[in-house]
Amino acid sequence: MDSGSQRDKTPVGGPEVLPLGSTALLLRFGLSVTPSATAAVQVLHDMLDHADLPGVTEILPSLASVMLRFDPAKVTRADLAARLATLTEARDWHAATPRPATRLWQVPVAFGGVHGPMLEEAAALAGVSPEAAVRQIAETELRVLAIGFAPGQPYLGLLPETWNLPRLSDLAPQVPQGAVTVAVRQIVLFANASPTGWRQIGRAAFRPFRPEARDPAPLRAGDALRLVPCSGDELEALLHTGDPDGGARCQVQA
Repeated sequence: MDSGSQRDKTPVGGPEVLPLGSTALLLRFGLSVTPSATAAVQVLHDMLDHADLPGVTEILPSLASVMLRFDPAKVTRADLAARLATLTEARDWHAATPRPATRLWQVPVAFGGVHGPMLEEAAALAGVSPEAAVRQIAETELRVLAIGFAPGQPYLGLLPETWNLPRLSDLAPQVPQGAVTVAVRQIVLFANASPTGWRQIGRAAFRPFRPEARDPAPLRAGDALRLVPCSGDELEALLHTGDPDGGARCQVQA
């Protein structure tokens, strides 16, 4: 199912609590990615991250759900599910609004040309000129909705409704590390060279995954991020330095 194919359905009750394997639970707001579901996930992730949950070893958000991994020697699935139901049932998920991000990343991106060979096609599908497309994207404060598919790789969103673009019918054989791709109102910043069904509209020198670093995945779910347009020559210079930040700046916000 295309994650952007359904109309927005705001969750009015608590998330559905589902078993996942032998040591995890999934709290799911829906089967499609919608603004209300992503907002609810961000609020839930933040709430669980600050809750007293003995036995929980990991909390991971995705685009429409949150996974909790637990130690069965410290808490049973039934007890954890009951605790989660208590935590979530009293909240008005219809009005879920994420708290402002505590970190804002500004990442230089070269759009179009050799670094964004499908910008014109994506802009046409969105009903705007390439210049307007870049402007709309740059003016949108994106949030890191989830890290996935590859280590450190962020799913960023959501873009305006006009960017609810379908994926490619055939996979592109490969996009480079740092490729900025778009589909279903989201941006993916590729951590490594990879085939993809998303349209490449730009490229960054920022590396989302750094296996040699003490903190190999600098982005975290909930971070805010803005893509700052730069020229192709500026991007080439940033790539040449080998700096994994690629000219990006991270601002800690109160």
